[in-house]
Amino acid sequence: MGIVDDDIERVRSTVSIVDTVQEYVTLRRVGRNWVGLCPFHAEKTGSFNVREETGRYKCFGCQAAGDVFTFIQEIEHLDFPGAVEHLAGKAGIQLRYTTTGQSKERARRKKLVETMDDAVSWYHERLLKDPAARPARDYLRRRGLAGDVARQFKLGWAPDDWDALSRDLGVSADMLQDLGLAFRNRRQKMQDSFRARVMFPIFSDSGEAVAFGGRILPGSDDPAKYKNSSETTIYTKSKTLYGLNWAKADIAKHDQVVVCEGYTDVIGFHRAGVPRAVATCGTALTEEHVRLLKRYASKVVLAFDADAAGQGAAERFYEWEQSHQVEVFVARLPAGKDPGDLADQNPGALQQAVEEPEPFLGFRVQRTLGARSLDSPEQRARVAEETMAVVNEHPNANVRKLYAGEVANRVGLPVADLVKLAERGVRRPAINVAPKAARGPMENAEFAALVLLVQEWDSIAPWLVEALFDDDAHRMAFVAIAEAEGDLGVALDGAPPDAREVIERAAVADLELDADVEARQLIAAAARRELQQRTAVVDESSIAEDRDARLDLHRLTGGDANDAFAAAESLLGWLHRRTEERTDGVD
Repeated sequence: MGIVDDDIERVRSTVSIVDTVQEYVTLRRVGRNWVGLCPFHAEKTGSFNVREETGRYKCFGCQAAGDVFTFIQEIEHLDFPGAVEHLAGKAGIQLRYTTTGQSKERARRKKLVETMDDAVSWYHERLLKDPAARPARDYLRRRGLAGDVARQFKLGWAPDDWDALSRDLGVSADMLQDLGLAFRNRRQKMQDSFRARVMFPIFSDSGEAVAFGGRILPGSDDPAKYKNSSETTIYTKSKTLYGLNWAKADIAKHDQVVVCEGYTDVIGFHRAGVPRAVATCGTALTEEHVRLLKRYASKVVLAFDADAAGQGAAERFYEWEQSHQVEVFVARLPAGKDPGDLADQNPGALQQAVEEPEPFLGFRVQRTLGARSLDSPEQRARVAEETMAVVNEHPNANVRKLYAGEVANRVGLPVADLVKLAERGVRRPAINVAPKAARGPMENAEFAALVLLVQEWDSIAPWLVEALFDDDAHRMAFVAIAEAEGDLGVALDGAPPDAREVIERAAVADLELDADVEARQLIAAAARRELQQRTAVVDESSIAEDRDARLDLHRLTGGDANDAFAAAESLLGWLHRRTEERTDGVD
């Protein structure tokens, strides 16, 4: 069995590879090529090239390459005949086969999809024309879902009848049962699965009708507000997202997808001018969903209560961020409002919530910090403990330490104490709120450099960068002084409590210091720390750079002033590059 060769070539010559790829990837014209971000691997600079003249694509990052059929096979996870059929259906081309029919499995699936599509049309016609559907039309009108909206999303009405669909659709009982559209009752007669419900058809990302969600009208005595199709040969809930067929182009365009709780929420986002919203179909967000969304975007915005899912869901989100190279955000919706309501009342707020989302962990941290009063030391300690428990769910120690600084500033605790908890990743941290014992002057290289920075700015400022400071309080003190360009008053106003304490001591410290000596010691200490952390480096170019850094470190401490000056400059550049690499890794 196979597709006639002439028909394959007809599809190939008819279908534009640029138009096809642009359904999944945002492309821009560069000379004779079209260029965009590769959908097959994570990248920040576009290396995915498409050329219309040759009908080919090529990624110079991951080496993915092929023609329009290969692209559809990879992006839609289809075999070759499936890719040809997919494109032929889009182009309206009737395919011929080299045998009397398709394989039984393929023919069966095709018939299931066709039957489901017929059911979508049948329910839709009932909504538009059946006099008995007036209450449904009135309900949808009140929700802003009538007219063009109902037509766009193919909304329907399941009449309050035992077997109206089963009788009218004209397919076998087995077919109806396989699709979950009907079942055999106790009298062995076919009975419709959906009755007296507004129908929301669910499509695959390629636009095939695969399932339904049915909603009762207000005032119904049916306890189940929503009823969803059961899983079938053509419908798997963990791999299907409502609205993705309509949203994928805008998702790819903005590199962002909005995930909602329900069908009307998705439609609300569309009505508000944000047509990149999807919803799960009666399940939690799964890894299969994330893998599907990653084809189109790297940013996932949750438009529902992100705390409701609890710690287990949070850990899954963090794992997906790492394994699938996605970023998870939260849309801050006005309290008590869902997207469907806002689409009518304040569509601008809905747009803003998506355009200015918060990182998932940041949202949860702020939610926890704002849940209790901070009026007493005991309350501040309790809030700090609860918030650090949330922070320490994150697997990345650098992310935890950054949020620990935010928590410390909010509750008035020393940054260094909470950073230590973040470094350990303790899930149930106990925080001591007793006052810290007074510390003597920290006459090490970092503190000495800060003394010079405060008291003799010009002597040492050109040598200092943030990467030289390992202690968090010292680093934040340096940032505050550097941003204030040595203005002590401005630096104190902008510094967090721990850093402010360091700056105040540095301002009054009475130390005999040599700027060149202190700068070299600070650079040497930072270089040694960095080299100790890079014992597992295997990349040849990085190994060579590290070897040069060790030679520079030897030159820095070797005694020759001119040689030490050049080595110090070289090491500062090397440290800066290492910091940039780590920052890119966190991003």
